[in-house]
Amino acid sequence: MTDHKLLWSLLELAWFIVAATIILLQRRSAAATIAWLFVMAFLPIVGLIVYRLIGPMRLERKRVRRRAGRVAIEEATGAMAHLRDVALEDLQVAAVPVALEQPLPLPASGVSLYFEGAPAYAAILDAVAAAKHHVHLEYYIWEPDQIGMRLRDALIAKARAGVKVRMLVDGTGSARLGRKFLRALREAGVEFGWFNPMRLRFIRRPRIDFRTHRKIVVCDGQVAFTGGMNVADVHSAELSPRAWRDTHVKLEGTAVWALQRVFLEDWFFATRRRFEFSADYFPAPSGDRRHVVQVVASGPDHDHLAIHRTYFTVMTRATERLWVTTPYFVPDEATAAALATAALRGVDVRVLIPKRGDSVLIDLAARSYIPELIAAGVRVYEYLPRFIHAKTLVVDDDLAIVGSANLDNRSFLLNFEITALIYDRGVAAQLAGAFEADLAGSRPVSATEIERQGLGQKLGQATARLLSPLL
Repeated sequence: MTDHKLLWSLLELAWFIVAATIILLQRRSAAATIAWLFVMAFLPIVGLIVYRLIGPMRLERKRVRRRAGRVAIEEATGAMAHLRDVALEDLQVAAVPVALEQPLPLPASGVSLYFEGAPAYAAILDAVAAAKHHVHLEYYIWEPDQIGMRLRDALIAKARAGVKVRMLVDGTGSARLGRKFLRALREAGVEFGWFNPMRLRFIRRPRIDFRTHRKIVVCDGQVAFTGGMNVADVHSAELSPRAWRDTHVKLEGTAVWALQRVFLEDWFFATRRRFEFSADYFPAPSGDRRHVVQVVASGPDHDHLAIHRTYFTVMTRATERLWVTTPYFVPDEATAAALATAALRGVDVRVLIPKRGDSVLIDLAARSYIPELIAAGVRVYEYLPRFIHAKTLVVDDDLAIVGSANLDNRSFLLNFEITALIYDRGVAAQLAGAFEADLAGSRPVSATEIERQGLGQKLGQATARLLSPLL
């Protein structure tokens, strides 16, 4: 071996040791860690580039610390000391996100569910039109289509009327918003921000796959919306012949404060813009406490994985039924085990997924988990009429969950997500009714059907499953 070859081999060894040390300290899952080690060992140059783009798990995030907001939340949670309307099992569920630095359940004077885009957008436009102090919006996807323009024009009208409007959109999901679209907003006085925008730089470059997948609208700190719907015609049958089936929720009352707090933290993180607080952002509670709602947020800036652990808790706590709707079903081992174990305990576990999603790779990976779930007693259904984009859970008779998080590693580990836990029998019954209506347009996946799959199909699913930690 020549001196040059020896030197090159030593450099390669040193590179691998440094890279391996960094990867091991990230404390990923074993599968993801091994995958990265192989890439760094056999494709060092490509591996370095890819790792710089999507590798580092740590996200440096300066959290906004708003005393007024903190005090408002603390006062509200103190008022919730006696949760007489919440079952003991639900209190045990609520304790998990609270231990992970999430808010306690808060009172809501109103909770409204929307299962189609047209009524959801109409309610959002009405809330924007009624706003007197501020309108805050955060979205993953905002398209410059019919509903995107309609909502933009409504924001422009409010800003010109003296209402403070702040609009935050994801740098990748909303990349189609052009200069003309944004110029009209800014000229009207709307404050606009990009969340993690794409930038052509290598050093100190943010991860391109750290996205805000949240959908949040807050009007005057009194009315808020969240759920699965972005701002796009594809969510509304009135605007698109191939509209998706989705679920959104409107909250009224003190529970809105938790969504307000999440938006303000994201706004400061994305824009670094500070502003003077007033009581108008967290107004005094009004109306009866008819519902109890707990908002749970999670993202790669925190190690707690609050939504993942909350979902795991409700799955292991369910005693009667656990009905799950998700467009992207690529569960990690813990989630798959929780679903299977619940079914083995006699819980009515049903999982509703699209017949065909918008990603072949994710569809293949999802189908690889179905055989073991069916074997454990989980009933899996494919929704046939159209793409179903709802992310919901119905747990027993008293807990309804509506949010932005899918049952996959991307939502649990990489995206900034938000979900609402609604401890209410009436709302749970509504969500269960929607689930049953969806089942009427679905077909069950059988064990026999899976056994008859060809070798190519099985191989494709097994191969896609290997990439599950990255999906």
